[in-house]
Amino acid sequence: MSYEIIALLMFSSMMMSMLTGQRVFAAIGFVGVVAAAFLWGDGGFELGFSAGMKLMKWYPLLTLPLFIFMGYMLSESGIAEDLYKAFHVWMGGLPGGLAIGTIGLMVIISAMNGLSVAGMAIGATIALPELLKRGYDKIMVSGVIQAGSSLGILVPPSVVLVLYGMIARQPVGKLWIAGVFPGLLLASMFIIYIVVRCRITPSLGPILPKEERDIPLVEKLKLLRAGILPFVIFFLMMGLFVMGVTSLVESSAVGALSSLVAAAIKGRLNWTMWNKVLEQTLGISCMFMWIILAALCFGAVFDGLGAVKALENLLVDELGMSPWQILIMMQISYLIMGTFLDDTAMLVIVAPLYIPLVGKLGFDLIWYGVLYTITCQIAYMTPPFGYNLFLMRAMAPPEITLVDIYRSIIPFVAIMILGLGIVMAFPEIATWLPNHVYVRG
Repeated sequence: MSYEIIALLMFSSMMMSMLTGQRVFAAIGFVGVVAAAFLWGDGGFELGFSAGMKLMKWYPLLTLPLFIFMGYMLSESGIAEDLYKAFHVWMGGLPGGLAIGTIGLMVIISAMNGLSVAGMAIGATIALPELLKRGYDKIMVSGVIQAGSSLGILVPPSVVLVLYGMIARQPVGKLWIAGVFPGLLLASMFIIYIVVRCRITPSLGPILPKEERDIPLVEKLKLLRAGILPFVIFFLMMGLFVMGVTSLVESSAVGALSSLVAAAIKGRLNWTMWNKVLEQTLGISCMFMWIILAALCFGAVFDGLGAVKALENLLVDELGMSPWQILIMMQISYLIMGTFLDDTAMLVIVAPLYIPLVGKLGFDLIWYGVLYTITCQIAYMTPPFGYNLFLMRAMAPPEITLVDIYRSIIPFVAIMILGLGIVMAFPEIATWLPNHVYVRG
């Protein structure tokens, strides 16, 4: 049996295993270890062990539980609620102002979090009830919250980019910094859409009543104090890292400790909250570690088979495709897979093939990490199995139906696809900052 057939058999076996409802890491890891045993005998079992040792020795992996802890601690501390009150007063006088403020809130939460889940939870529990109470269109606000929460996996510190960095063997610090401008670009495009849409149809985002906005300037300025803690946490975490004062792991430890202190300052740190945050951190961290372990094992077998070289020969030599045609085909395949897989599953399934091939075609792997992450954002919101769609359905009030949720994401998915095209056409949007800022880690 040729190596190409073996690689195809492994890939199809893995997909079949996942269709049975098995967990992602179990399906991928099992196929990888069994294939290794058949190919190389007893020695093949060492691939799984070697992958485990590689994972345990990868120092930047320490950032994963620390940033997850920080995100959940900030979510539970009520900082987001205070921030939204400030946006409520300052932005309420604009058509669609509260929706714009919600995007701003999501950007700030993303910059302290790294996960889409926490952003969605905050948006659905804090912003959504207020927006509906103020007469905002339920379809538009559903889309705003889903799109805004997806920024959590692109704006640093992104946990998804940590996973990509591990599998692609790229510096996580550079990946984080590369996500800054694309993340701000998407947030700006969301805001422009909201402004234009609400100017055309004011009933979608009505202005707040004057009595709610007409408060003394001194009171308005006091509300801005809600942004002090998030700014201090972000500066201590990312500012010191960019300046080279702290390493990647040290900055994650600073962020985790800062979030703990912030919760204590707010008077919301108690035993119940502590237990809840630790349980959530442990669950998410373990899930990511199992997935990385399975991906490393599966990728080692693919490397041994020479599957990447075979794919390169097929696409470049036999089919005569150009590097850009291959790259666009990869992104389209991600968009298709995103309709029924989550971001981590997509990455570990095709990473052993795609990432080495992207490097061989001469593309920047840091830039490609940003493209992958934007595609994941789109996948989060595409039916029938978009992750954010199900989260919104679980958290939304009964008057927002599943049909409303599906309709709400159409313009925002279109904006994301446009943003993806812009970053593909102008790679400097992602590569300029990491190439001009000293980072470690």
